[in-house]
Amino acid sequence: MKNLCFIVLLLLFIAACQPATDNSADEAFQKNAATTRAYLAAFQAENVDYSVFSSEFTFRDTGFGPEKIVTLDEMKEGDKNLWAGYDFKIVGFDTLRLLPGVNNLTGKPDGSVRYYGDWEITKSATDSTVAKTAILKSYESFDFDSDGKIFFQQIYGDFSGVFGYLNSN
Repeated sequence: MKNLCFIVLLLLFIAACQPATDNSADEAFQKNAATTRAYLAAFQAENVDYSVFSSEFTFRDTGFGPEKIVTLDEMKEGDKNLWAGYDFKIVGFDTLRLLPGVNNLTGKPDGSVRYYGDWEITKSATDSTVAKTAILKSYESFDFDSDGKIFFQQIYGDFSGVFGYLNSN
């Protein structure tokens, strides 16, 4: 009986010495994933609430050519121009799986959000053209500040090919 009590006490001691589990990255990811999903839904509806972005926000233009960093004001203007000519929809939005990202220096989860998705982009018909639709396979990432605001965004996909096709006769 003494041995059993000793073993139980030893196990309790070992369990008590274990460091507490840090769930902060997962909790941040869950919150930031909800923000990302709401942003993506709003982008498709052409009604973005830009208050989810940090005042220090930058967007990395990943297209061909010299690296270009886009500010929030430039992105807002670019969004208006895109919506004026095209409609955007994520194929399978309701089942889109958002993935936790990692800090590029430490390799540890940091609350950032990534996804792989297919964007259906449609150019509406005009008097002289028919409507055209293309699918853009993409990878997009969102990094968040300590206030839960998006401060960095980038998206990779063959935009030149898609818009070249949509704008060809």
